Amino acid sequence: MDFCYFIGIDIAKDTLDWAVWTQQGVVLNTHTANSVAGIKTALAEFKVLPGWNAKQVVLCMEHTGIYSAHLLEILYELKLPVWLESSLQIKQAGGMQRGKTDKVDAQRIAQYAFRFRDQIRLWEPPREVIQKLALLSATRQRLNQAYNLLAVPASEQETFIGRSLKKTLKDNIKKSLAALREEQKAVDQQIHQLVQDDARLKELFDLMVSVPGIGPVIATELLIATNEMQTISDPKKLACHAGVAPFEYRSGSSIRGKTRVSHQARKRLKSLLHMGTMLAIQMKGDLQDYYQRKLSEGKHTMLVLNAVRNKLIHRVCAVVRRGEKYDKFYTPSFV
Repeated sequence: MDFCYFIGIDIAKDTLDWAVWTQQGVVLNTHTANSVAGIKTALAEFKVLPGWNAKQVVLCMEHTGIYSAHLLEILYELKLPVWLESSLQIKQAGGMQRGKTDKVDAQRIAQYAFRFRDQIRLWEPPREVIQKLALLSATRQRLNQAYNLLAVPASEQETFIGRSLKKTLKDNIKKSLAALREEQKAVDQQIHQLVQDDARLKELFDLMVSVPGIGPVIATELLIATNEMQTISDPKKLACHAGVAPFEYRSGSSIRGKTRVSHQARKRLKSLLHMGTMLAIQMKGDLQDYYQRKLSEGKHTMLVLNAVRNKLIHRVCAVVRRGEKYDKFYTPSFV
């Protein structure tokens, strides 16, 4: 597609800054409220640009979560091409930078879109059911954090305080913990029902949980992170996204760093995969045998655990690709 106008949008909670970039550089800057009315005002301003053609426009912005909800909804309804890009990717591509304002950020985003126009990846919204699943999963995570915030300190201080004070402190949080547990169960039930009511999600979910070590929570997070295995289906890319893919660090003969994973990852998914790995190596099977064998060979514990995490990801992608549940007795046939 031949784009002539590259619009960078810097998104804040209350405001939007817009910059239009062409072959001549920045041709227009504007500032609006982050509202439906503000977005429509900005789009109306662009129509006065010479040779304006909505079919030759791409709007580039950073991932900002809920702050971009109005903007994405309106742009999608108008069928305008949208490019969602990582803020870190845009920042690193800009080289050395000094100073920062919303107006300048919008120009940098527009310039990024112009420079890398041959690498444009147009955004497609996930299905509504995936959006609901993501919101429910985030709510469940916050409820778990709230529960642990109360329960863990109370448990840790039991051996250091008197019996009467311990009982008093437990009574103080007893009702709150019970209420949080009930809310957690309610959210889990809503997630379960959402998955069961959608044929495609149910199919993928059942395939994923058939892999030893992959439970309902991990399967749900995988569905969200991969957009039903559509955005990411390659196991190596998924491992990289989850932060479990090892990378080599060396330059010439003087710099030889350890091979390690990158911190640029989806930390929530990585944490869940680690818990799934800890469960998998405790169950009798090939993963437990692999883990113990590698430890006996002198391999570092975390290196082996990371290898098991990679195996879980490859198995999930394999069962989805084949459309068959995991079979621990499966033997590949060779032609």
